[in-house]
Amino acid sequence: MLKTFPLGESALTIEFSNEISPETNDKVINLANYLENNNFPGYIEIVPAYSSLTIFYDVLTVRKNFPDFSTAFEGVKNFAENALRNYPRIQKEKSRVINIQVSFDKENALDLEFVAAINHLKPSEVIEIFIAQTYRVYMLGFLPGFAYLGEIDWRIAAPRKSAPRLRVPKGSVGIAGRQTGIYPLASPGGWQIIGKTNVELFTPNAESPTFLQAGDTVKFYSEN
Repeated sequence: MLKTFPLGESALTIEFSNEISPETNDKVINLANYLENNNFPGYIEIVPAYSSLTIFYDVLTVRKNFPDFSTAFEGVKNFAENALRNYPRIQKEKSRVINIQVSFDKENALDLEFVAAINHLKPSEVIEIFIAQTYRVYMLGFLPGFAYLGEIDWRIAAPRKSAPRLRVPKGSVGIAGRQTGIYPLASPGGWQIIGKTNVELFTPNAESPTFLQAGDTVKFYSEN
């Protein structure tokens, strides 16, 4: 059931569901794109997640431009509800399909043998299963340009590390549960690392700083 509620004093969250699914994520992304292109005075940004989106706004500007409402939240809520009424007419964005080359060499696949062992597989079988799947970018978070992709085949699912690494190399491809993702920058992290890519995922000065976007479809392939 759809819910709308405040997140702090200067943000509003619209929650479509408490379940993760491509269908729900499509609704989130389509509405986020609509609001991005049809925003309001005081709008700052919109952040889509798996099954919800959050609108951040400047309280004083909203209050000035929506004087008929008792609070800035009520003004933004009214705007969002009007957008939701237009939702059935919002066209679904066409998904980009992106191919990403990955090295599964031993020096880059720090946890590949662990993932194979806990799933009673050979490392080569983990790679084969991993690259056979097509992945959806559900959301960005954690680091600039870090995309949460899913879902991986249950046969190669793996838990997060009990003690995170202090430094995961930039470009590392990891598994956590049935999610996969790529570290856009070197950072601490607890995902199981099975490979590495040289694709630049975050370019701060570019017109579009993040290479992957919510709704994209990703296909990995081995460089070997």
